[in-house]
Amino acid sequence: MARRYDPERRQRIIDAAIRVVTAKGIAGLSHRSVAAEADVPLGSTTYHFKTLDELLVAALRQANEGFAKTVAAREALRDVGADLATELAGLVGEWLADDRTGVEVEYELYLAALRRPVLRPVADECGRDLADLLARRTDPVTARALVALIDGICLQVLLTGAPYDEEYAREVLARVTG
Repeated sequence: MARRYDPERRQRIIDAAIRVVTAKGIAGLSHRSVAAEADVPLGSTTYHFKTLDELLVAALRQANEGFAKTVAAREALRDVGADLATELAGLVGEWLADDRTGVEVEYELYLAALRRPVLRPVADECGRDLADLLARRTDPVTARALVALIDGICLQVLLTGAPYDEEYAREVLARVTG
């Protein structure tokens, strides 16, 4: 039987992994569950991703790309004339408003790095990239503090189900920016 050319298969597997994590959490992720979700043979998942950790790395990298696009689209973060705290509070509001399920999955994948060391460098990329951008507007220590504060605010919103309070976020971010 001829092998069917399917250039999108790897991407469909990554997308399916994210859907599985959305529905069942990291614990529900297996090559078998992803293959079923992607509607591909089980061998396809193991061909593209030898281990679940490789698949999780690809899923986390893709999730990080969503946030990176949100940051890149926010031109005012680079504008030295714009109020940094206001822009960051707006960024967080925009990110949480888009698709909270996507943000939840991103944090679940991010926190999986606690138990899966192979994920740590990828988990660190997103925060490091944002800190590098913010360090152009402030110093590196303050930039890292802002990233930590943003993570904390997002986790509180996700864990409590409370609505995002942009004014509160702006105020605490302003205290850090001085």
